[in-house]
Amino acid sequence: MTIELMSNNSEWRVFDLNDIKGKLRGEAVEYLEFLNVPSMNCGLYYLTAGSKDMQAHHDDDEVYFVLSGRARMRLGDHERDVGPGSLLYVSATTEHSFFEVEEDMTLLVLFAPTPLDPN
Repeated sequence: MTIELMSNNSEWRVFDLNDIKGKLRGEAVEYLEFLNVPSMNCGLYYLTAGSKDMQAHHDDDEVYFVLSGRARMRLGDHERDVGPGSLLYVSATTEHSFFEVEEDMTLLVLFAPTPLDPN
């Protein structure tokens, strides 16, 4: 589902994250994409407390910004606590997941394709 909230301009768009959060259905694990252009896509990722993050690694680079909630994140062989204000970069194909979700989490997620190898 794509949500266009304020502009159909191809050069810029403005989104209200509070309005987008209001579109979440409250499922245990939910991703709501609101921007999809050739150079990136962006969405909100929602995990309820105690839920399991079942995502697989992706072929795109990713940035996660934790808007609310707390959990642990596994990045390859490393683990760390994350909470409001945590900003995480995950390179393409890196195994990663959220676990021990202590509080309902809402994350802003940006995906960007990796450049093609010219060789």
